[in-house]
Amino acid sequence: MSSASDSPLTTPNFDSNTFNTSGTQPEECLNGRAESSEIVPKVEETELQLADVKEEPFAHDTPISPTEPVRIRRARGRPRIHPPRSPATLAKQAKARSKTGCTTCRKRKKKCDETKPFCLSCQKNNIHCEGYKPVELWKSGKERAAESRKRSIDTKFELPPLMEGVDNDLDRDLLQHFASRASAVLSLHGDKSSNPFTKILLPMALQHEGLMHSVLCLSASHMYSVTPSQEYEDRQAFHRGKALQLLHHDIERQKAGEGGVMVFEDSNVAQILLHLLHSICVGDTDGEYRMHMIAAKKIAMSQKSKDPEFQSLFEEFFYYHWIASQITSLDGTEVPMMEDFNLPFKISPETAGLIGVSDGLFGFISKISNLRRRLRARIDAKEEPTLDYEALISAHAIDKGLRGWVCPHPPGSPRYTISMLYRQATWVYLYRTTKDSKPHPFIKSAVDDGIRYIKELPAEGWVQSNVLLPLFLIGCAAFEEEQRVEINRAFDGLIACTGLGNIGHAKEVVDEIWVCMEEDPLESWDWEKKINARGWDFLAT
Repeated sequence: MSSASDSPLTTPNFDSNTFNTSGTQPEECLNGRAESSEIVPKVEETELQLADVKEEPFAHDTPISPTEPVRIRRARGRPRIHPPRSPATLAKQAKARSKTGCTTCRKRKKKCDETKPFCLSCQKNNIHCEGYKPVELWKSGKERAAESRKRSIDTKFELPPLMEGVDNDLDRDLLQHFASRASAVLSLHGDKSSNPFTKILLPMALQHEGLMHSVLCLSASHMYSVTPSQEYEDRQAFHRGKALQLLHHDIERQKAGEGGVMVFEDSNVAQILLHLLHSICVGDTDGEYRMHMIAAKKIAMSQKSKDPEFQSLFEEFFYYHWIASQITSLDGTEVPMMEDFNLPFKISPETAGLIGVSDGLFGFISKISNLRRRLRARIDAKEEPTLDYEALISAHAIDKGLRGWVCPHPPGSPRYTISMLYRQATWVYLYRTTKDSKPHPFIKSAVDDGIRYIKELPAEGWVQSNVLLPLFLIGCAAFEEEQRVEINRAFDGLIACTGLGNIGHAKEVVDEIWVCMEEDPLESWDWEKKINARGWDFLAT
């Protein structure tokens, strides 16, 4: 064996010859020297084998005898490990560097306990936990390419609205409903080409967003009356809000542009007209229609449209509802008209959208309303006689005018029948205004004839749009039980055909008048007061 100074230190093998050639370990090695000089190397995360440690020469070490224990001086720093790490160590390190923690902990570089949906670590530290990123599964390039192609095929770009105000499929349905159904309910014209709402108002609405919202609001209110739905109610409120907002904006702009002088554009006038009709459709009893009526009245008295067709449409519908409002309200203003009971404008009966205005019957109705207010004032003041000389002369002139009235429509047509129904209802209105409220053969005969006219009308179709007003007047004069059965049937048919919300309110008033006829006939004379006592103000049109 060579000495330690002549050759480098070699790593001994741990076999039986290392400690003792005879196979036994000396006693002194087990006791004093082992305890005093043995250095145990630190074991790292993986178990070290002596063969893994790189040899380094130590020239100053003393020779080691075969019987001495091996002492290995550990180099500074961590030992270099050449073999791959064990699976246990790799698992430990992967867990320590987890990428599945919550977003907040990962940003803060803190350990996350990965509690779902929000980690406890963030909650304990009173920190908002942003949750976890979705797990992304690895996909091959082929799979990603297939998904990309599928997305390109499934991509659907929404088309922009064709018309301002018509934003979605429901709005398109409402526009179609207005053109095909609601417009027919509001006019005598069943043919879309001659209906003033589809012929005049719809083309205007295509050029004016506010008017389009008004059209859709009216259509939604009619749809809701026919088929109650939260969807229709919400859309009606939306379009109504937008229409009023744009109308207010237009009015303010026109004031500024005309130096304070208000001149309404045709589209704004049409909006006012549609809002008036909307109050009828929803069955409003709060008198909301009055603000639109006041605005329409101001327009009718101060300006004319450059479009003669639109001007005729506006005047007819405005005067019709203005005069009709006097039948169900205590608040009435005398309507200006000509001496021959005609209104201060002319409309051809063939092109008229409503019965009573073009043929002069509404002139008689307005005169009766004025007479009725005069008699009510005398009754309230307890003046006798109630029907004084001036009132008697006025009633006689109205009766004479009705008897000489000639229907402008050919006999046998629906327009002729409904015109005769209006004439009959106008005479019943005159009788109920000037005569005692009690059964009489004259009023019984007049009501029976009115019921016959109603039964002759088509049960469905455009002609039913004008039935409510005469039906209300005849119903308030039905003293006989068999007459009331027919009136009830007519009301039911009218609700089913038109779906207008004000029909039910008119029927409730008629029912109350019938009760008064049985209990106190004199009280059944003044249905306007009974409507007012309910807190109602509505149009029976």
